[in-house]
Amino acid sequence: MALSDSRTPRRVSATDVVLTHLRGAIETGELAVGDKLPTEAQLGRHFAVSRSVVREALRTLQALGLTVSRAGKGTYVESSGPTRNPVFGSYSARDLLEVRRHVEIPVAGYAATRRTRDDIDQLLTLIASMERETDPTAWVALDTLFHLTVAQASGNPVFQKIIEEIRDALARQSSFLNQLGDRRRQSDAEHRALVEAIVEGSEGAAVHAMAAHLELVETALNSIVRPGTAHPPHEGEAIHE
Repeated sequence: MALSDSRTPRRVSATDVVLTHLRGAIETGELAVGDKLPTEAQLGRHFAVSRSVVREALRTLQALGLTVSRAGKGTYVESSGPTRNPVFGSYSARDLLEVRRHVEIPVAGYAATRRTRDDIDQLLTLIASMERETDPTAWVALDTLFHLTVAQASGNPVFQKIIEEIRDALARQSSFLNQLGDRRRQSDAEHRALVEAIVEGSEGAAVHAMAAHLELVETALNSIVRPGTAHPPHEGEAIHE
C-alpha cells in the first residue's frame, strides 16, 4: 500500500514525522490489520531519513501495540488502535508502574537519609547535565543513570539491582514519553525537586517528590494511550489491557 505525503502542524523531530504518519495510516485503515509495513530501507528512502530514525519509530509503534515484528519476515499491523498497556522491552507499563511505586518511592526516602557526599555530587552533576542536554537519546541515557544513582544512594545494593534489571525498559519508556508526551522539560523539574530533597536530607520531601514524579509519568502514559484523560484513574484502574 502506498504511503501518502504527510504534513505536520509544528516543528517535530524526524522520528516524530515517521511515527505520526505511520500511526495515522494504521488508525485510519490506510494500513490495515495484517498488512506488512515497508522495510526499514524503503521507509528511510520515502521519508529521507536514516534507518535508525525509522527503527525508533517502529519501536514506538510496537510499544503501542499497533504493530508486531516477526523475525525474518518484517513488521505487520497488529491492531488499528493503541493498547492501554504499552510494552517496553520485556515489561509492560503496568508492570513497571507497580514495581516503581513499591521500590523507588521508599528508595528516595532512604537516599535522603543515607546519601554520601559522593552521591550528592553525582546527582547534582547528573541533573545539571540533563537540564543542559538537547539530544533526546543522550537525555534518556542520563535519565536511566539518574534513577540508578538514586538507588545507589539508598545504600542498599538490592534496590540498585532491581533498577538495573528494569533499566532497558525504563529507557524505552522514557523515550516513548518524550516522543509522544513531550515530557523532558517537566521531568527535569521533577528530578530537580527530588535531588534538592535528597541533598537536604529530607526523607518526607524525597518520598513526596518521587511519588509525584511517578504519578505524572502515569498521567502522561494515560494521556497517550487514552486521549482526553485529564487525570490518572485511581490506583488499580490505570493502564488496563
